[in-house]
Amino acid sequence: MGVALGLNELSTVLWRERELLESLLFKLEEEELVLASGRVRWVGRATREVEAVLDQVRGIELGRAVESDDAAREVGLPAGASLQELAEAAPAPWNDLLRGHHVALTDLTSQIDALAHSNRDALIQSVRATQDALLGILDTVGMRGER
Repeated sequence: MGVALGLNELSTVLWRERELLESLLFKLEEEELVLASGRVRWVGRATREVEAVLDQVRGIELGRAVESDDAAREVGLPAGASLQELAEAAPAPWNDLLRGHHVALTDLTSQIDALAHSNRDALIQSVRATQDALLGILDTVGMRGER
């Protein structure tokens, strides 16, 4: 397997990972909109859609690890080398392409992390508000403590 072939396979996997991360970001934004709307009916569905894309991301991570190790060996690096290390060791034009993947993946994961934390906080607040409302209803109808 030539250097270009190994780097090409890695780049293909990285493009797919980027697409999946963009889909994940989209699904998180959908979830955010559902949470902001207060339409709790759709929260479970939005969350399941996020989880489905996360499963796909986890699946492609294994493929990326295999392709990264193959590409690393081809450019004289040990298995487990980082994407930045691969970019530094790869010949042109692969070095620039791998740097671009690194920048894009770093940006996407940063956005995903921030939105996931925000959504988690909104979900927690929603659950607390629902619990408070239910307790208020139980108090009103005199059912609290009967459970």
